Amino acid sequence: MSSNRRPLKSLGQNFLVDQNVVEKIINSARIQPDDAVLEIGPGRGALTDHLAERAGRLVLIEFDHALAAYHRERLKENPRVTVIDADVLKVDLDALLSETPGKWNVVANLPYNISTEVLFRLLEVHHRLSRMTLMLQKEVGDRLASEPDCSAYGVTTVLLGLWFDIRRSFIVHPGSFHPRPKVDSAILNFTPLLTPRAEVGNENIFRGVVKAAFSMRRKTLANCLKSAECTKGTDLELLLKSCDIDGRRRGETLSLEEFARLSRWLSENAPLVA
Repeated sequence: MSSNRRPLKSLGQNFLVDQNVVEKIINSARIQPDDAVLEIGPGRGALTDHLAERAGRLVLIEFDHALAAYHRERLKENPRVTVIDADVLKVDLDALLSETPGKWNVVANLPYNISTEVLFRLLEVHHRLSRMTLMLQKEVGDRLASEPDCSAYGVTTVLLGLWFDIRRSFIVHPGSFHPRPKVDSAILNFTPLLTPRAEVGNENIFRGVVKAAFSMRRKTLANCLKSAECTKGTDLELLLKSCDIDGRRRGETLSLEEFARLSRWLSENAPLVA
């Protein structure tokens, strides 16, 4: 097939066509000759050839069957490249990345409509990653880099912030794509941390606390925690008092360390008060 096939709106395809931006992304990704690289959603391949030249191994995950076939055909002579024709949200990333002993460098221009879901999938395999360079809708990028007590601060900010150092590299404007999206994009660099930014105890409980705290933004933290599975049977007054947190506050005012404090207490004490 030709790579010039019209973008599919149903897949949220906005193909990168600005070569200056391509070069900046590749430079930002810092690909080393022995790197194993995962590219999610290569599209027409604006980044792919550069990655194939630099990486020790390159795996492409492409949901568009025609584009996956296109890349498989044109890169068939390169034994270092593997093309996976699949939905990244259904791929067992842990099994895939465990095939290589080293850690992976991830590069992706993520479709806006699934970017948050993909971020959470990548969070699950943070221990297998050395670096991520992701293009996201600017609004999502702003959310990831936001501080407590602002409108952008939310679940992704806290959960990704536990395991990644996140830095915005540069902004990409709509004219760099075909078709043009209606919003700006941002290139973000994610550096996985060797240890979490805060000690949270049971990480499943931590995620439950964070998601509950943001579930009803206009409600107080105490009211939000009442409906959380992770606090079932817990004396919330004791929990909040022990963690020195005012239950009348709203979830978006809590820092990562304060969420961690709640999670640690629940991890250590919840079974005793259930």
